[in-house]
Amino acid sequence: MMSKILLVGGAGYVGSVLSEELLERGYAVRILDRLYYGEDGLRDVRDRVELVKGDMRTVGAEIMDGLSAIINVGGLSNDPTAEYNPKANHEMNTVATIKLAELCKAHGVRRYIFASSCSIYDRGVGEDQKDVLQDETSDVNPRAAYSTSKYNAERQLLEMVDKDFCPVILRKGTINGFSPRMRYDLVVNTFVKAALSTGVLTLHYGGEMWRPVVDVRDAARAYIACLEAKEDLVRGEVFNVSFQNVRISELALRIREVLRSQGVPIEIRPDYGYKGVRSYRVSAQKIERVLGVRPKVTIEESVADMVKKITAYGYTDFDNPKYYNIRWMRMLEEAHKIIQVTGSVFEA
Repeated sequence: MMSKILLVGGAGYVGSVLSEELLERGYAVRILDRLYYGEDGLRDVRDRVELVKGDMRTVGAEIMDGLSAIINVGGLSNDPTAEYNPKANHEMNTVATIKLAELCKAHGVRRYIFASSCSIYDRGVGEDQKDVLQDETSDVNPRAAYSTSKYNAERQLLEMVDKDFCPVILRKGTINGFSPRMRYDLVVNTFVKAALSTGVLTLHYGGEMWRPVVDVRDAARAYIACLEAKEDLVRGEVFNVSFQNVRISELALRIREVLRSQGVPIEIRPDYGYKGVRSYRVSAQKIERVLGVRPKVTIEESVADMVKKITAYGYTDFDNPKYYNIRWMRMLEEAHKIIQVTGSVFEA
């Protein structure tokens, strides 16, 4: 019998890539997604997945029918959206995460893989004595709404571990690369968008910040490795997922070289006026040691693939708010307020 996976947030940036990777490996995929961003992310897989349109906060027990495992990449997925609505951020990233875990336990679904974030390691800039390589055993004290919601979910999930329930937590670095549900509000993707649209890369705080980065396809393969590993290797474990740690300034230089080789002239401009920046470095040795997972898509390969597919998919309307989580959420909220007054746009 084919294993069926519930992919929460499967129409999103990571989920749409992960759904294709799961299908290629012979899994049946049921997607739970509210479709905030429409179905663009499913354009390559729509006829091969079961789509349940719904909110992860209110989903019922019927979603569990026939499942082998859950991979939860749903919820609000960056700092601006979390700060914009901390209540919804907490409800989705923490409360709904635990509700899904409780449903797993009640219905005998043993494996539950949760998308967390390396942003919980953030030390900021100006703290040189704390600027160290951090691993899964490092003390963390996240303060931002997004990272706090992820960390709170982690802690509650780990308290639920028993011989019949196998939660696994992936703390991913900053993801980059092309996805059918494209985002231009992630640092590498933002640089590529800026390069193609303006020819200028601006380095806030001079680009001195560190960030662990990983291509979205490598992130998807890490989820699948956790899905397929023996339970004893992953039960109650936390894994960092990163290709490498790199300063933002170096990212800009690498991207400039890739685009120069394609005939795109790029200027890099440092800006030291902006101070609200995140900085952290992490070790990803544990997931390689335990599961043999080593991300392999280089920054240059990710950028070259992105440039090619942006054109192929027609995602060159760079100002469209659908590529930017916070801009899109604000637009939807404003439209919702207007439609509550006017009703349907065209119907009487």
